[in-house]
Amino acid sequence: MVALIPLAPVVQIMNEKTTHSLDSVGIWGGGFTGGLVGGIAMGLVLHLGANQIELLGGLVPGAGTAAAVGWTFHLIISVLFGLVFATLVSRGAVQELVETFIDYVIVGLAFGALIGLFAGGVLFPVAMAGAGVETLPLPFLPIPGMAGELVSALLFALGHLVYGLVLGAVFAAINGITPGVVERRVPLER
Repeated sequence: MVALIPLAPVVQIMNEKTTHSLDSVGIWGGGFTGGLVGGIAMGLVLHLGANQIELLGGLVPGAGTAAAVGWTFHLIISVLFGLVFATLVSRGAVQELVETFIDYVIVGLAFGALIGLFAGGVLFPVAMAGAGVETLPLPFLPIPGMAGELVSALLFALGHLVYGLVLGAVFAAINGITPGVVERRVPLER
């Protein structure tokens, strides 16, 4: 008989309403998969909303097609942020506050908003400086001038909220935490 050794400690939460545990497979699998699926959802908002995914690809010097490079770079970053989310949400202090599927979605939304602020305020300007770009051309926007820049900013914000929502939901689902409506319709053994 082979003894299984967990890669990380199991975090177990027990209270009157919920009992769930996170193991290393659920934590890292949830972070990776949630980051990837959330990145795809966010990328679709950015790409279809105003073709903003090309901006990210355009910041990589000597890259091929801006859209292909943008998608690749965006999904890599999305998975990395998904793993950061998994690391944070699996901590004992956070687990004491997070019990339900909706809790994970709310934490995901907050995380998406924070990384949106970080990406827009720090990462994107640093990448622009590294690529030697002073301002970004916005020919893809259907509205010129300040209104177009506002649309771009709103889509950027919406994309990050979509990312966080999907990340939180997928992370919870992979860890066996289901929405209350599902639990009422399909009783789960606990």
